[in-house]
Amino acid sequence: LRFPQKLWKMLESDQFRSIWWSEGGKCVAINKDLFEAEVLGREGQQVFHTQKIKSFMRQLNAYGFTKMQRNFQRSASLPEFLAEEAAASAHSQILYYYNPSFNRAHPCLLETCKRR
Repeated sequence: LRFPQKLWKMLESDQFRSIWWSEGGKCVAINKDLFEAEVLGREGQQVFHTQKIKSFMRQLNAYGFTKMQRNFQRSASLPEFLAEEAAASAHSQILYYYNPSFNRAHPCLLETCKRR
């Protein structure tokens, strides 16, 4: 399987907790630390031909995925602000990638997802 098909198969599987569909099936969400342990750190049964997150991200970029930034609105009160900061810190381990040809609702677009 090509990289996009492998990625799609992972997202549709219940086997992985570190990667999932986000934004109504338009984005790929990856828990970076968990993905490194669960997917890239697998012994013997490698899904992708790498053990490094940077190489995996280069593959995403090579197939037209772009990293999306998350913007949080902050509260004015100090206790709420501190709580939001803690949540944002935990949330920063989550990476979001978007590709217009990679959409859960339109699997037929997967064929148009080509390496640059």
